[in-house]
Amino acid sequence: MKIAEIIDQSLISNITGATVVGIDIGSRTGKAVLFTGDELYTVQTPTGIDMQETSDELLAELLEQSGLKRSDVTYIVGTGYGRVAMSFNEIPHQIVTEISCHAMGAHYLNAGIQTIIDIGGQDSKGIKVDPETGRVVEFVMNDKCAAGTGRFLEKVAQLLDLDLSELGKVALDATKPSEISSQCVVFAESEVISLRARGATQEDIAAGIHLATARRVRNLLSRIGLEPGLAFSGGVSNNIGMKKAIEDLLEHPISEFKLDAIYAGALGAAVHALNYQATGVRGEQAAENGFSLDLTDLESRIVKQQETIIAADDGKKSVGYLCTYTPLELINAAGVNQLRLFKMGNTEVVASGEQITQSVFCDFTKSILGAFKEGDPLYKALDKVYTFYTCDCIKKVGEAIGDFFSPTDIYTLPRLREKESSRNYYRTEILNFKEDLERLSGNTVSEEAVREQIKIYNKVRGVLKKISDLRKRENPPIKGKDFLDLIKGYYYLPPAELLILYQQIYDTLAAVPDQGRKPIRLMMAGGIVADGDRRLLELIEDTVGARVVIEDHCTGSRNVSFQISEEGDPYQALAEGYLDQSPCTRMKPLQERITISGDLAQEYQVDGILYVYLKFCPCYGQIKHEFFRHYQKIGIPVLEVPIDYSASDQGQLKTRLEAFIEVLGERGGIVDADRGSSKSA
Repeated sequence: MKIAEIIDQSLISNITGATVVGIDIGSRTGKAVLFTGDELYTVQTPTGIDMQETSDELLAELLEQSGLKRSDVTYIVGTGYGRVAMSFNEIPHQIVTEISCHAMGAHYLNAGIQTIIDIGGQDSKGIKVDPETGRVVEFVMNDKCAAGTGRFLEKVAQLLDLDLSELGKVALDATKPSEISSQCVVFAESEVISLRARGATQEDIAAGIHLATARRVRNLLSRIGLEPGLAFSGGVSNNIGMKKAIEDLLEHPISEFKLDAIYAGALGAAVHALNYQATGVRGEQAAENGFSLDLTDLESRIVKQQETIIAADDGKKSVGYLCTYTPLELINAAGVNQLRLFKMGNTEVVASGEQITQSVFCDFTKSILGAFKEGDPLYKALDKVYTFYTCDCIKKVGEAIGDFFSPTDIYTLPRLREKESSRNYYRTEILNFKEDLERLSGNTVSEEAVREQIKIYNKVRGVLKKISDLRKRENPPIKGKDFLDLIKGYYYLPPAELLILYQQIYDTLAAVPDQGRKPIRLMMAGGIVADGDRRLLELIEDTVGARVVIEDHCTGSRNVSFQISEEGDPYQALAEGYLDQSPCTRMKPLQERITISGDLAQEYQVDGILYVYLKFCPCYGQIKHEFFRHYQKIGIPVLEVPIDYSASDQGQLKTRLEAFIEVLGERGGIVDADRGSSKSA
């Protein structure tokens, strides 16, 4: 095919004539596009088990069509589901997310495109495109659910005894489309079976399924808006029944291309290959400064302390606590070992915890109960559990621990923190806590002992703040995941031991030169990040190459960045100091908490924000849009990342993070807050 017959006339001059290839390995089909001179070649093949073999097969077919050799290809860009598996040792190559590639491909097919619906085999996406550049302005992906994807339609076709290629055509002959109410693929399948049993026709069921899928697409687009110039790409784009359902539901026509839209991703990859080839980019430059923090000593100390608690051979009582508002100064003044109950559970532990609590609780709360139920030796060794609660789920967890596993005391934390009555009430609860610790330990807690603990914890928090401040450098000497491991020590180890260790770590980090390429700087905001939950951070920092430089969540820097008065009544000082720290989202007014979050992002000069929360979290999931609006107001992009403790969404998480980082790397302006998004200023 002649390039001039395919590419938008206004963009033909950007095609340089170089020989480059774009390869899009989808979950069901591999596609590839080759540019050479004024010619364009396309091929496709079913995706095999080995993604590299599929890539090599596509490249070989392109070369056979064009009469070229591998040595003629000057650059390859890989994209799609299998992009990470692609490697071409003798050819310069890069990988780019399918979100960016579909945007660029649609742009080059029609420069007026501003909104793209991309439905593939495993997921669906809504993409907003800058019509001037073809870059992504905003994007949104469906979650792990398979409904509204090519796999879902394939399953329905099987239930209707149809070939997948027939499903869309059959839907066009419907007289009364069936009502498919479920948003879940499993339940939707049950509805299809039930409809067939009641005598509904293939045509009506097929039309109903397409309309149900189109409604999911509409819900996706509602988060980013629908701009004129609508494109439909991906493996499902050839389904005429889906195309009609989308157009009918959105009341907006889908633009036609001169190339099968299934190739949009591969075409966009080829355009990216042209740009990389022209600029001589041969691979990602390292953003590292060559320094790696060794936390072996810290981990060893934590393990030793936990072994001491399990063995109970130091003559001390041991207590667990659930919330960061629990005054550690009192626990240590009473001569008691403490540990925070915030270990991440695996799927088995989560499932075990769900037998006690409700399924709609988050995986963190299930992990706590599951650890007790499965007989975690550390949790079994505790003499008592305490919580100062704001979150109702945490209260329920505390009650369940008390009912089934360990003696538990639950204290109420005021939600109106600025009122004098709230502070006085909190002081009373702190005194009650002290008295119970005295009964548990058999030790008298004096005011002087509390003041001494306030002083040492102030020093510990002060050193942590100094370490965090080093992350304001252009190239921070510590990764976000390492900083969270430092914070983990705060929740497990005695303060005197921490102070020495943290000071040594600070001295080491402060001596690291501020050099190397500046990385994309991120703030991780939202709910709790548990001990052991480093999957997202590893994707961000080890795979995608960005850097988390500040945390605004329950186990990050926000909750160790406060000081407590060392003068006067120590119990009033504890009440004032803990309430004056950055508040929980359950406290009022919420706007104060939101403003603090935005200020923190600006203080650390972040390029974007990851708003991470556990699914079903009542504290951070329900009020997320309030945060998003504020981030939008101050001009910082945000990516919403709802997670659980399963590993089944690893690929999609990686795609969303990579696309967000690509957007941040290209942007120059404001972001729209609902999934991952940025708007050009």
